[in-house]
Amino acid sequence: MAHLRLLRHHSLHCNYNLSLLRLISPFSSSSAPIEPVGYPVKSKDPSEEEITQNQEQTQELSPSSSDPSANPDDPRVQQWPEASRTWTREEARFVKDTPVITPVAYAAKVAPLPEDRKEEREEASEEREREEAQEQLKREARRIEYDVRARRHIFGLQEEEKIPYPTLIRAEKKPQKVTIDLVEAIRLVKANSKRNFIETVEAHVNLGVDPKRGDQMVRGALTLPHGTGKTVRVAVFAEDAAAEEARAAGADVVGGDELIEEIRTGGGKLNFDKCIATPMFMPRLSKVARILGPRGLMPNPKLGSVTSDVSNAVKAAKSGRIDFKIDKTAIVHVGLGKVNFSAEVLRENIGAFVNALLVAKPAGLKKTSKYAGYVKNFTLSSTMGPGFPVTIQSLNAAADHYKLQVK
Repeated sequence: MAHLRLLRHHSLHCNYNLSLLRLISPFSSSSAPIEPVGYPVKSKDPSEEEITQNQEQTQELSPSSSDPSANPDDPRVQQWPEASRTWTREEARFVKDTPVITPVAYAAKVAPLPEDRKEEREEASEEREREEAQEQLKREARRIEYDVRARRHIFGLQEEEKIPYPTLIRAEKKPQKVTIDLVEAIRLVKANSKRNFIETVEAHVNLGVDPKRGDQMVRGALTLPHGTGKTVRVAVFAEDAAAEEARAAGADVVGGDELIEEIRTGGGKLNFDKCIATPMFMPRLSKVARILGPRGLMPNPKLGSVTSDVSNAVKAAKSGRIDFKIDKTAIVHVGLGKVNFSAEVLRENIGAFVNALLVAKPAGLKKTSKYAGYVKNFTLSSTMGPGFPVTIQSLNAAADHYKLQVK
């Protein structure tokens, strides 16, 4: 039975294949022959841009805007036979005046790297943090302002005025005063002294020297022709006959070792204005040099306060002898009389002081003129009054007048 079934299956399969071959075979008498069909190659349609360009070129080449196809006798019909239709891409390649299409190049797009994205994320996070911090500060400021207003409202406090922040204001420079004549300066000094006491006429001289150099030190002494106008107490360090001579000349304090000890133990209290000493007492005065030196009372041989002629020294000190010396800023300050003196008396005292200042001019100062480079400016004032600069010419005239009187 199995063999029969297999044989039957093969027979059926062969009949099916035969019927299929008859159906598809071209040589079969029952089916129509199949012929091959060929199609022409389809040309590409021109784009709208190319059509527009072809029409513009056609209009430019035509001498007239009228349609040449409307008139068959028009020679343009034979000259431009293809003007009535559009050009294809293949035809446009051989036209002379066809516009050239410039190729456009675009930058290549590069995908961001992971590192770039990380930096962008960090910048974005920093920006968000800054915005959050600013917003937090604004909220805190609004909260504080609200609390302040609430407290003022509850306790009935008045709102404080907003004071502007202080700014730096440049100080205006005072205009320099014009130098005037000595006589006019004396008149103005006397007119501006309006205190309850009799003021002193002072001279302040700015010198062109270096006080740090020993060869440019300026110091001296002189006796004013009309005195200083104030009572001067004189102390004399002398013994025996010199002490008696000093008392006879009018010295206020006379003593020796006991006077030195009194000054040393007195706590800095002194009851005299000038000091005169004999040469033998100079080594002993070293005990009180720290007390007398800073006050300008230490006797000095260059100033004539150390001498054996005690009588004349005391008389000179009583009659108006003054000492002058430059300070650390190279300025000399000295009193030359009182405001109740006459103008001529003050002028003579000033002339005597200017003459002594010229005599004390240091030799190391390299200047040929008497005043140029030495006396920068000369100011005259009262004790508590304004200062008035004086011209060098008037000072020179006063010094020359004093020299003539002395001769």
